[in-house]
Amino acid sequence: MSARVRVKKRKKKKSNVLKWVLGIIGVCLLIGGVFAFYIFKQVTDTAKEIHEPIVDRPVSEKREEGKHVEVEKGQPFSVLVLGVDEREGDAGRSDTMIVMTVNPNTNSSKMVSIPRDTYTEIVGRGIQDKINHSYAFGGVKMAMDTTENLLDIPIDYVVQVNMESFKDIVDAVGGITVNNTLNFTEAGFTYPEGKISLTGEEALAYVRMRKQDPNGDFGRQDRQKQVIQGVIREGMSVNSVLKLNAILDSVGDNVRTNMAYNEMVDVQSNYRSAAGQIDQLYFEKGTGDTINGIWYYIMNEEELAAVKNELKTHLELEG
Repeated sequence: MSARVRVKKRKKKKSNVLKWVLGIIGVCLLIGGVFAFYIFKQVTDTAKEIHEPIVDRPVSEKREEGKHVEVEKGQPFSVLVLGVDEREGDAGRSDTMIVMTVNPNTNSSKMVSIPRDTYTEIVGRGIQDKINHSYAFGGVKMAMDTTENLLDIPIDYVVQVNMESFKDIVDAVGGITVNNTLNFTEAGFTYPEGKISLTGEEALAYVRMRKQDPNGDFGRQDRQKQVIQGVIREGMSVNSVLKLNAILDSVGDNVRTNMAYNEMVDVQSNYRSAAGQIDQLYFEKGTGDTINGIWYYIMNEEELAAVKNELKTHLELEG
């Protein structure tokens, strides 16, 4: 065999190997593209499924007239988290009412729980009653309007969570870790003091316990905030595709929000670091009072004013 023939055969082999390599790369890119499209479609489909615009409340009345908060520009915003316990034949109660303000300029968030028995004006109803009844009377809109009136800040977004199924979301993120300050047993589960890991069922019982806590509903509020922070923390660290699918399925079944998909994208891009630092605010100086045979929590006016001012400052609003 001549040298020229051997050179041609070597070149042909190299050419075939190159074609195989390029072919494998092409297939990998194609699979990656299809996979990326699948993930994108799963996320967008879930975002559309949970999006429920509040038609008769497009913007907060405490924002400039007709102007919605501009998350695409990194403007601080607020969100009301409603943990709704719905029962058959009943509109349900928003037993969990947590307001969060998020400021990307300070890379921080603030979170405050509103005691469910708080005696306040139910906006749109014309009466004074427990704040958690606002959801039962008028759904999400009335709950947002009433909370906004109490705190004197715009409530831009709402996230409504079915508390009975909240355990599915906790399981979807792979469970959470909380720092428990009270040794107790609830619903057959034992919760020792210290850092503990919780499954979905354990987390649900953890946030519902109230009677054994010397701080009553205030202790329960702290546990609710711990669990929400745990879900946020674990959700942000998700790197498993299977876990992502489970999260999306759980969210699609149990969560509703007026935040549109494009706003979610902006929040993910511009506000991610703000979720890393969550400062807790508290209502704990109020008093209990019985009115017409019903017990209510009466806010301490000085404490309420201090919380209002702190939230307004965090939202970069004028006095």
